[in-house]
Amino acid sequence: MHDNAKDDRDDTGEPLVIDFQSPGRFDVHNPLPDQPQPTPWQPASARLGEDADVQHFSSPDKVRAHALAFFQQAQRNLCLYSPDLEPWLFHHSSIQQACTRFLLAHPRNRLRILIEDSTRAAQSGHRLLTLVRRLSSNAEIRKVNPEYPREEDTYLIADKSGLLIRPHRDPHNGYALYNNPARVRLSQSSFDQAWERSLSDANLRSFLL
Repeated sequence: MHDNAKDDRDDTGEPLVIDFQSPGRFDVHNPLPDQPQPTPWQPASARLGEDADVQHFSSPDKVRAHALAFFQQAQRNLCLYSPDLEPWLFHHSSIQQACTRFLLAHPRNRLRILIEDSTRAAQSGHRLLTLVRRLSSNAEIRKVNPEYPREEDTYLIADKSGLLIRPHRDPHNGYALYNNPARVRLSQSSFDQAWERSLSDANLRSFLL
């Protein structure tokens, strides 16, 4: 016992001061809990360029089914006019996957999105914004010019025959046209005019950087 006590003192008999340095902080990486996968949506059975009947709907599930059918069946062109990229409709893995396949299927395939307010989509990390960032060569999103007349309806155009249209005031109601080139031409013209006057947006730029 006496020898051990002596070892704890320096040559003058004073207690030794031990200089301890921490090796640093350590992070504990516990496994993340399993995240539930979103339930896949089922597309509507109507076919672009074939079914001429007007497809009326009045529920969110029916809107989703027709929107997914358009994204899955489009061959060259998708144009979306939306107030804020409505997360309940477009922020879903089924839409994202269908849109990804569409954009990668051919270098000339093109997605254009016009929105009136980008704040919520940019802050929440919307799936379609993420997709536009990854595939920016043939996908683009812009903000509607506030000086340009506001569209009364929200709509999705697929190629030269498909149109999904819903009123702003009642977005769960509307109709889908799968084979109406004349009606699509009118909506395409309206979209193109709004696109030509559209603006880049700080929210979108900061998200896409």
